[in-house]
Amino acid sequence: MKYVPTTVRRDLRVLGEQLSQQRRLLSLTISDVAQRAGVSPTTVSNVEQGKAVRTDSLMSIARVLQMADAMVTACDPYSTDLGRLRAGEQLPKRVRR
Repeated sequence: MKYVPTTVRRDLRVLGEQLSQQRRLLSLTISDVAQRAGVSPTTVSNVEQGKAVRTDSLMSIARVLQMADAMVTACDPYSTDLGRLRAGEQLPKRVRR
């Protein structure tokens, strides 16, 4: 089994809890979400328990739960302090050492 850092495990668990809360706020069962997302109920359960799943499965579930747009927006590098500071700079195509 691949080593997963403690902070990553915590983040997965918190994300899973939040997706579970959203599912319940929408009055959806795990089976409902699984069917709409095109994944198995086990996959939905694994996400909610903070277990690792494929990225496309996670985003499909988030889309059904109306949270995908917020997740994508949260990952915008230009919404960070560093991103805003360097917004006018030309980014290199590659970073080399």
